[in-house]
Amino acid sequence: FYDIPKIELAKKWRAEAPCGFEFTMKAWQLITHRANSPTYRRLKRKLPESALKNCGFFNPTDEVFSAWDETREFAKALGVKIIVFQSPASFKPTSENKKNLEKFFNSIERDEFIFAWEARGEWKRDEIRELSEHLNLIDCVDPFKRREEWGTITYWRLHGKGGYRYKYSDEELEKLFYWASKKQGEVYIMFNNTEMKNDAERFKRIAESN
Repeated sequence: FYDIPKIELAKKWRAEAPCGFEFTMKAWQLITHRANSPTYRRLKRKLPESALKNCGFFNPTDEVFSAWDETREFAKALGVKIIVFQSPASFKPTSENKKNLEKFFNSIERDEFIFAWEARGEWKRDEIRELSEHLNLIDCVDPFKRREEWGTITYWRLHGKGGYRYKYSDEELEKLFYWASKKQGEVYIMFNNTEMKNDAERFKRIAESN
């Protein structure tokens, strides 16, 4: 998300991964976030101001489509099936932003990827459902905040209740497993809190015991 590593690193990770391990990936921030986002502090490569002003918000610019090309090539080398496009809260449901979403997803090569869109901010659920279905995007959500509106699979990203410095209780993980067990098709669950490894291992034990 912060910066696309070299292809050689993707190949290294792929070779070192255990049998059956699946990588997923969040699209490069140059596609989704504008250059005034604090996340750009972690962008290692130096881009001129003339290029930075054209980045983010799915703008149909050479810079954004070039960022997709790099994201796509890295994802292919890593053997990724699902790519998550996380839009910032500042990406509001304006007519321009909706048009940019349509132009972007109707223009890029999808290959065999499944695309997920994690909308944040002021988007209404019917807006998310309409765009997700129209553009064939999985509605990626934190299930403790709301239910997904559309998707051929389920993809959840858990950011912690009230913030990233959160540890999920056993009761919450049991509830999460119950919700997942009621879903049709594949369910992906990613913990994105500071206790992510511990919470994921605890959740795995709950799933294996049921």
